[in-house]
Amino acid sequence: MTTSSEDSDKIDDRDAFARVIRAGLIAVIRASNPEEAVRAAGALLEGGIPAIELTFSTPGAVEALAEVRRRHGDDVLIGAGTIREPAQAAAAARAGAAFLVSAYLRHDILAAMIETGLPVAPGVFTPSEVAQALDAGARVVKLFPASTGGPSHLRALHGPFPGLRVIPTGGIGIDDLRAWFDAGALAVGVGGELTPRALMVDGRWDEITKLARQFAVTAAAARDGGARARGGRTS
Repeated sequence: MTTSSEDSDKIDDRDAFARVIRAGLIAVIRASNPEEAVRAAGALLEGGIPAIELTFSTPGAVEALAEVRRRHGDDVLIGAGTIREPAQAAAAARAGAAFLVSAYLRHDILAAMIETGLPVAPGVFTPSEVAQALDAGARVVKLFPASTGGPSHLRALHGPFPGLRVIPTGGIGIDDLRAWFDAGALAVGVGGELTPRALMVDGRWDEITKLARQFAVTAAAARDGGARARGGRTS
């Protein structure tokens, strides 16, 4: 039987995703090496974005994740993303990840992510994938690639899945944030629009910090506006 996300308890304040909700934004880092990832995380944190997803498409992702935790401690909410093998979930948990994310739904990966005891967000796009993820125990899902269907796709998913907790990610720019929150997003994941490849390669960390400030301010306003539109509900 398919389980609606409304059947689950609300997200506990101790849950990593509770901090994500308050921030309204997850910055997604896809770097070419561990040092670049660590520097990008520092720049994002300085710009006011504490929730960061470091993807396994980054070489040395586990080492980079551990270093970000070592440098910034509880100031950063660092998670692991683009998990493509079950062993990566356990490795990320050992390195100090606060949450785990996959780009697509694969049941052995989702089971391994849940087994760590960390908050998880499996990637979904279709109603069938949403139902399977919820049935497997996920309480939050990642809508990916978000820009393919747009906010109207999220609204449509809320029809058969009222109360569905979704983090849309992929192709979302700063001008798109309000539309996603109005459509009921729990938070929004932003990658290349926030951490452009060229800026990371050139080491222009101050410009990434500036982008982070702009996104953080816009996301806060968009999240609050979206919550008012939904009658104050943010989870």
